[in-house]
Amino acid sequence: MDAITYSALGRQSGLMREMQVVANNIANISTTGFRREGVVFAEHIDRLEDAPSLSMARAVGRQIDLSQAGLTETGSPWDFAIQGEGFFLIDTPGGQRLTRAGSFTPNAEGELVTPDGYRLLDEAGAPVFIPPDAKAVGLARDGTLSSDGAPLGRIGMWQATDPKTLLHQAGTMYSTSGGVEPSEGAAVFQGFLEDSNVNPVAEVARMIEVQRAYEMGQKLLDRDDERVRSVIQTLGR
Repeated sequence: MDAITYSALGRQSGLMREMQVVANNIANISTTGFRREGVVFAEHIDRLEDAPSLSMARAVGRQIDLSQAGLTETGSPWDFAIQGEGFFLIDTPGGQRLTRAGSFTPNAEGELVTPDGYRLLDEAGAPVFIPPDAKAVGLARDGTLSSDGAPLGRIGMWQATDPKTLLHQAGTMYSTSGGVEPSEGAAVFQGFLEDSNVNPVAEVARMIEVQRAYEMGQKLLDRDDERVRSVIQTLGR
């Protein structure tokens, strides 16, 4: 296998991975709190003896788009949406996770949980508890929950210490290997949910671009295969 084939196969592998990411973005256009992802490519250049240098591109990771999405009013007192930087912090069996999906309900113990049953955490990292006799529960822009004017606690707004360490987990959850820290300046709205920040037109256009680039790469591989076959047939006569 020569340099052309190695280079083309590396490019094709990266394009296939990008196609999978774009397809996942399109599939989550309507997913509450979903964050668009992109693929990061790196170029590796190697100097060869008595030959031109070899350049290879490789997909090295995913980049999460943290831009703000629109808010949709639901009217539910347990639906919360963040405007600005930051995430909700939830407790899962696999550890703490960050999310922008703010649909919660009180469980049998009075703790606010996600639809999957994961507990929402407050600014101290403890579960958010709603007393069973609480009435007219309200949420201030700073995340403070209150019942009939009496404060119950404050929902924590968190962010990754290093945004580059964010890793997409299942659904709309994210983990980070660099730890989390409080996020300042974000506002929380009660009775709203944040939409997905995927732009459907841009994603479909990108899918077409990736598909065309992949087809061009495949044609290059086919032509190189024909060249090799022709050389073998010529030498074998």
